[in-house]
Amino acid sequence: MEKTDGFGEELADFVRRVAELKAARSVSEGDLPTVLDAAIFELDHVAGQLWPWFERLSSSGLPRSASADRQEQHLLRAVFQHFPLPVALVDREAVVRRLNFAATSFTGVRAGYATGRPLTGLLAHADRAAFRSQAAAVARGEGDRSLTVRLQQHPSAPVRATLTAVRPSGEPHPTVLVVMVPGDLRGSGVMEPGESPVVQLPDLTEATRHAALMDLLDEMTTTLLTAPRGDRETVLRAAARVLHDRFADWVIVDTVADGMSRTAVLSPSDRETAALAAQDPAACPLVAETARTGSPSLQVRPENPDAFGRDTQGAPVLVQANVTSLLCVPLSAEGAVLGVLSLFRCGPRPPFSMAEAKALDTMSRHLTTAITATP
Repeated sequence: MEKTDGFGEELADFVRRVAELKAARSVSEGDLPTVLDAAIFELDHVAGQLWPWFERLSSSGLPRSASADRQEQHLLRAVFQHFPLPVALVDREAVVRRLNFAATSFTGVRAGYATGRPLTGLLAHADRAAFRSQAAAVARGEGDRSLTVRLQQHPSAPVRATLTAVRPSGEPHPTVLVVMVPGDLRGSGVMEPGESPVVQLPDLTEATRHAALMDLLDEMTTTLLTAPRGDRETVLRAAARVLHDRFADWVIVDTVADGMSRTAVLSPSDRETAALAAQDPAACPLVAETARTGSPSLQVRPENPDAFGRDTQGAPVLVQANVTSLLCVPLSAEGAVLGVLSLFRCGPRPPFSMAEAKALDTMSRHLTTAITATP
């Protein structure tokens, strides 16, 4: 019983220190490193002292009430969720088990969406392999690690990721606790003192996005109604111009007729356009798969850098373009695929939503009707 009481006192002290750290975030910029060092020290204390202590108490057979167990679990969960820095719990494959409130705010990804998906999907392609390797080493018990990574949607802002192993009770294998420290704590997405996490409800911004999508559908319809009948390539290029820039950073149109050919490429620069126009669409796995199956594809933070093949210099297209989301839809008529329409969004631009994917599917059907209409 004495050991149990001692653990409760230590945990209560830890919770008080976390509250002090949250209040200390209002200090001047020059004092922030000291606060950060203290926060990391407290995390080390949890991983190295409190967690093993809790495991020993759980396995010692001491009489404990179910309510006491639940209370301690709630305390540990509260510590994790309300810790002021972005924290993630991942397995040895870097698959997300949990994100705390600060991490969801910092990454812009809901905890429910991230759970069960690789944390590396949020990182720039160049950092993914190194992060997976370090996470596996920590999970094997080779000690704590720390490395600098970049989020795919904010590649210019370095993030320091510190990894340490923890062993939750009842788990057969260690898990990895990841603490993400932004290069600049101010404005980084970490919650401010007194701020509480809330669910974002649809607001004026959502209504504005919906109106913009309706405007795009209207312009596409007008373009297709006024395009010359029977001139397939002219219709396809006109539709690509409607989608380019306002809806996607890249628009690629490939046609299928006695083989595959690239009909149109619109990108942020002439150099990038020329590089992708020279690519053989038959050597592009995603285009070839869409043409074969007739099924659309929506990918956010594509995991496979070679999904859209390589350019003439041998570099992965998705990495070179810093693609954060893509849509690939077939142009199908009477069960036959006549072409494939591919769209990229890059850098900090928001990823394609399900509503936008549905709108593009509707436009692709209208576009198919236009290119198959007789003059």
